[in-house]
Amino acid sequence: MADQIPTAEPNSPEARDVRYHLHGYTNARLNEQIGPMIIDRGEGVYVYDNEGRPYIEAMAGLWSVALGFSEERLVEAAATQMRRLPFYHSFTHKSHGPMIDLAEKLVTMCPGNMSKAFFTNSGSEANDTAMKMVWYRSNALGKPEKKKLIARQRAYHGVTIAAASLTGLPANHLSFDLPLSGILRTGSPHYWRDMLPGETEEQFASRRAAELEELILAEGPDTIAAFWGEPVLGAGGVVVPPATYWEKIQAVLAKYDILLVADEVICGFGRTGKMFGCETYGIKPDIMLLSKQISSSYLPISAVVANERVVGPIMDESARIGTFGHGFTAGGHPVAAAVALETIRIIEERDLVANAAEQGERLRNGLAAMADHPLVGEVRGVGLVAAVELVIDKQAKTALEKPGLLGAAVNKALQDQGVIGRAMLDAVAFCPPLIITAAEVDAILTKFRAALDTVASELGLAVPA
Repeated sequence: MADQIPTAEPNSPEARDVRYHLHGYTNARLNEQIGPMIIDRGEGVYVYDNEGRPYIEAMAGLWSVALGFSEERLVEAAATQMRRLPFYHSFTHKSHGPMIDLAEKLVTMCPGNMSKAFFTNSGSEANDTAMKMVWYRSNALGKPEKKKLIARQRAYHGVTIAAASLTGLPANHLSFDLPLSGILRTGSPHYWRDMLPGETEEQFASRRAAELEELILAEGPDTIAAFWGEPVLGAGGVVVPPATYWEKIQAVLAKYDILLVADEVICGFGRTGKMFGCETYGIKPDIMLLSKQISSSYLPISAVVANERVVGPIMDESARIGTFGHGFTAGGHPVAAAVALETIRIIEERDLVANAAEQGERLRNGLAAMADHPLVGEVRGVGLVAAVELVIDKQAKTALEKPGLLGAAVNKALQDQGVIGRAMLDAVAFCPPLIITAAEVDAILTKFRAALDTVASELGLAVPA
């Protein structure tokens, strides 16, 4: 109840939140006790709580606010489209200008010789839709047995029933009776955590590819339809693939005629220092899944972009059956599509992909300079996304006795310093807006170092000068 929040007035936003709102990704009973942080407004890379305290939003909200929190061009794009056509759909041969323009833009800008775009409202919906498309395609090809999907440990592909089954994180399965059957799991690309003694990055990549091939052969290549992968694992810990990993994985998939689905929900639109993560790592996908930065998260929109190898059989099957019986009321919503188009224009006009590469290098170099700190086990990242793995024992690569305690402590200390990061067990992630400046990056680094020192001192560890 609200009166469990010691400092909250009965009708305060904090108390009413506790009284009426069930949060996602939150310990609900703990929220009753401590209440939420209420974010009131945003400007640039900063957000402000309801008492006026500023925070650098070093996670761009949820990996997603590419243009910061006060881009007037997006506000105007939404208002203009709202006045002209506030809603329409794409069912039964209907369409509208913003959806057509955005489909053309995505198909022509995405790597992989793409053919069509299909619109959804979130990364989870995009993943679910791609799964259904893959199964529909197998039936269209007369291969009803070719339905199994391979995803990786620590992957994150969303939280709807099907997408959560692809996700490889325990919290998304426990007590939900997930995953669904037909989802196969292969190892994560985390070299630092999973390498064998003396194993090089390339040897590790070769081992992961060999394990994938062994799984395919054990299950039967004719039963496996697609492999799902983020170019860089996001919510699983910002895991950057080792050298030659994607080259070797793609060779195995090609050998057994297995589709490659690239989940670019976090990586897309500049996050990795190129427009798409597929370009960063030489990935040639059959399907790309896009969301988050596509509209700077000002409005919900996502897309499934697929090549003719995928789309052709689906279109043929729709003719045989009479329809492609899938879609969403708000899929390709005209206002969201207009905002997405304007977001992409701004990213291109202001060369924010180059800024992400430049400021990301500054961020990663600054974090790497903290490698001698007693709490830092690994610094990893690419472009403008990074993570620091926290440890107590560097050699054993272990943190506190309960997983996640150390990450939560450092993340809280960082928030107390005025920076919002994200703890993923015992890693702290950084994914600031693409518009961030060098001075703002330096502020994140200074405050993160202070947070590390605070927690180290609390644990009785010596802090280097």
